[in-house]
Amino acid sequence: MTLPFDDPHGVHDLIGVGLGPFNLSLAALADAVPELSACFLEARPDFSWHPGLLIEGARLQVPFLADLVSMVDPTNRWSFLSYLREHDRLFPFYFAEHFHVPRREYDDYCRWVAHALGSCRFDARVTAVRAEGDVFAVEYARADGSRQAVRGRALVIGIGTAPVLPDPLRPLEGDRVLHAADYLDHTAALAGAGDVTVVGSGQSGAEVFLDLLRSPDHRDTRVRWLTRSPAFAPMEYSKLGLEHFTPDYTAYFHALPEPVRDRLVPEQWQLYKGVSADTIAQIHDVLYERGIGGAEVGASLAAQCELVGARAEGGGYALDFRHRGQERAFTVRTDAVVAASGYAQRTPDFLAPVAAFLRTDARGRHLIDPDHRLETDPALTTPIHVQNAELHTHGVGTPDLGLGAWRAATILNGLTGRTVYRLPERTAYQTFGVPDEGRP
Repeated sequence: MTLPFDDPHGVHDLIGVGLGPFNLSLAALADAVPELSACFLEARPDFSWHPGLLIEGARLQVPFLADLVSMVDPTNRWSFLSYLREHDRLFPFYFAEHFHVPRREYDDYCRWVAHALGSCRFDARVTAVRAEGDVFAVEYARADGSRQAVRGRALVIGIGTAPVLPDPLRPLEGDRVLHAADYLDHTAALAGAGDVTVVGSGQSGAEVFLDLLRSPDHRDTRVRWLTRSPAFAPMEYSKLGLEHFTPDYTAYFHALPEPVRDRLVPEQWQLYKGVSADTIAQIHDVLYERGIGGAEVGASLAAQCELVGARAEGGGYALDFRHRGQERAFTVRTDAVVAASGYAQRTPDFLAPVAAFLRTDARGRHLIDPDHRLETDPALTTPIHVQNAELHTHGVGTPDLGLGAWRAATILNGLTGRTVYRLPERTAYQTFGVPDEGRP
């Protein structure tokens, strides 16, 4: 059902806040439900997915089937294969034989969907969500200063996570001390640096390190890569290991006691913080080529190194580290720092008017039910769902693109009260809890 965005008397069935891949997946799947009125609001002027990390040659860590819709509806018009057909790229893709597509192409695919869907509005920064009986009033501001509002029976928040600099680097943030999320925006400022240090060993850290090694602008730059992780370890990519990114594991994890969940997530770092084996191989190949004939490689790598302090010094920076294995302190002097230090979940300010209704755990985190709905005081009858804000309740699959369509379909099924999308009951071969034969 089509409803004008700003109809003061109309009420949408669903309002989405934020338009990253997860809420865009929800918008794409909702588009096939004609009786459902949905609108999605995004503060940015256009769709953009990690623009600072769309490095040439970087690929998704998940197969192309982890698009916006295919894992629940491969016939959907907004699939990645439909995008390829629309752009006459099916044959090139077929011959390329790449299961993992370039990040730049995934970003372009999402932009194609976002611009084609009539339910998506950009330049709409949500400022407040207010409960008005059995509906939400969602207020938002435009870049021109105007303010408007829409009303809806349900809210789905998909604002994503925020880049986090290590505490010692925050006072130094600038053109030459930055988070990896802003890397491509600062390449010109980094070009003249004689020494660049990358801190953090996840996929983005590896991609930045590799790009610096390959860049003609850094042919004479010494590049250093330090991480507090135990090793420069590959992401777990065995077939049974990947079953941790199934709805079966998510359900198992959600049912565990909170202390067990809090212990498990850090232990599973290789499931979602490791580096793709292909990227590790490319890094090693570049270093090997550089060392031919005994030449100086001009790069160094060290694990178990925790950043504990930083300061400006002599036109550059002094970084204080502690080696976690040897319990020894040391200092690195460098011209620039790129911190691949990850992202943090956030509670948006616009929820302040309804914050008193939201239930939290002992650590102040939102309680979230199996269907990704915030647990609230019964006085708040309108549902609020979240996407990519439930790592503490749903486990390592939370930020994974491969579970995005499943989660969106689960939310749609719950909001409509019917099976809009049929979802399989079993998605893994292994059992994560007590096997059936061991149960009483």
